[in-house]
Amino acid sequence: MSQQYVKKILDARIYDLAIETPVDDAPLLSHRLNNQVLLKREDLQPVFSFKLRGAYNKLRHLSKEQLAAGVVAASAGNHAQGLALAAKKMGVSATIVMPQTTPAIKVDAVRARGAQVVLIGDSYDAAAAYADQLVEEKGMTYIHPFDDPEIIAGQGTIGMEILRQIPGDLDAIFIAVGGGGLCAGVAAYVKNLRPDIKIIAVESDDAACLDAAMKAGHRVRLKEVGIFADGTAVAQIGKETFRLLKDLVDEVITVSTDEICAAIKDVYNDTRAICEPSGALGTAGLKKYVETHGVKGQTLLAIQCGANIDFDRLRYISERTETGEKREAVLAATIEEKPGSFQAFCQALHRRNISEFNYRYSDDRQAQIFVGVKVSSDDDRHKLVAELQAKGYQVSDMTDNETAKLHIRHMVGGHAPQVGEEQVFRFEFPERPGALMNFLVQLGGRFNISMFHYRNHGSAFGRVLVGLQASKKDRAELMGFLDKLAYRYAEETNNEAYKFFLGKQ
Repeated sequence: MSQQYVKKILDARIYDLAIETPVDDAPLLSHRLNNQVLLKREDLQPVFSFKLRGAYNKLRHLSKEQLAAGVVAASAGNHAQGLALAAKKMGVSATIVMPQTTPAIKVDAVRARGAQVVLIGDSYDAAAAYADQLVEEKGMTYIHPFDDPEIIAGQGTIGMEILRQIPGDLDAIFIAVGGGGLCAGVAAYVKNLRPDIKIIAVESDDAACLDAAMKAGHRVRLKEVGIFADGTAVAQIGKETFRLLKDLVDEVITVSTDEICAAIKDVYNDTRAICEPSGALGTAGLKKYVETHGVKGQTLLAIQCGANIDFDRLRYISERTETGEKREAVLAATIEEKPGSFQAFCQALHRRNISEFNYRYSDDRQAQIFVGVKVSSDDDRHKLVAELQAKGYQVSDMTDNETAKLHIRHMVGGHAPQVGEEQVFRFEFPERPGALMNFLVQLGGRFNISMFHYRNHGSAFGRVLVGLQASKKDRAELMGFLDKLAYRYAEETNNEAYKFFLGKQ
């Protein structure tokens, strides 16, 4: 079924614009994981991602009439930049429809490469609908980001290069999956020539559309998609890509936000390159594969597929790296409110370094502290918690508590008994001018805001933790109001970290 793609990939004529990227050793990762780790450096392409390959290959297969009518795409990321540069190379008019939430750095990069940018709506779906409208009204040619044979073949040239660059032993290739174009192209080529090499697809655990499709046996649409790894935040795997992947992929691995952040740091340590979250998915999956399968002495390659990251996001990534590397335990603990109690707690840590300590006076009997402690592994973390509990400390492990890491660690300030009944929600809302003010106006129009924490992470969506004064009898009205807001939200009223540090006692 996939043999036809081998010829398409061999026939792709893209190297007057795209480059053959190197395969680099990752000596630090190799030593730590007891395997030879290699990185295929697609972040070195002229647009800092692999997307240029597919876009240029697709344009080269269009007719003169199609090129003359111009091309259009809906994209907030790397496909937009790849298509813009490919169109500029060929002297073709390109229009890129992007959500209004797209960070300015990406909008500017597309414009700098000669494409016209149209900003529409808050989501990819709104942008895609407008792109379809341009196709209908102006006869432009739509260039799909992944679900197109020529796009897939263009991305597949990476597989061709890998086999040429590594003629010897290669046990597995780890490939990020969003819509599936990259993985389908590489797998189609590699599995036809070297079926012994495993193809491992890697997805973010909150956008695992391929994993869901493989388990169901057919394509499914995810109800919600996480936004951290925005380059692979796709709700449904492509039709053509799934036709290929369901027979070619050996395993699908999903990784967490913290594991992606740790992989970004690992790549930086070995190459001094800073991946975008989706660009580090392959490395994160490789690390998890080694951990779960216990392999040693193998040759493993991750495709480092993109480096278009906003500088503002690095602070957030840095914060999450330690827990992603399993080198930090995030704990909530109760200690006595008396002189020397903090010193005694530190002594109980047995010389482990404290990375963070948050505390505010609450009463004269007990103190609640939020503390980050350096550990060597998950086993060491569990051992630490057990040791502290054995010494009589009330300790809760918050290392995997998203609300604790995202919000509470910046808010530890004591309880507010005068608030009355409070209900707590975590929101994501589109980052655009006036969005925060609009959110506050709508939210505060009916229910009083008793707690608020907002952080801008340099991404397309803002993250907010909000406390609202509302009684149980107001519950139905409150939930109806929140649903009408049309923001993604999750209730956190019963979150352990909130109750421990901020909730009414």
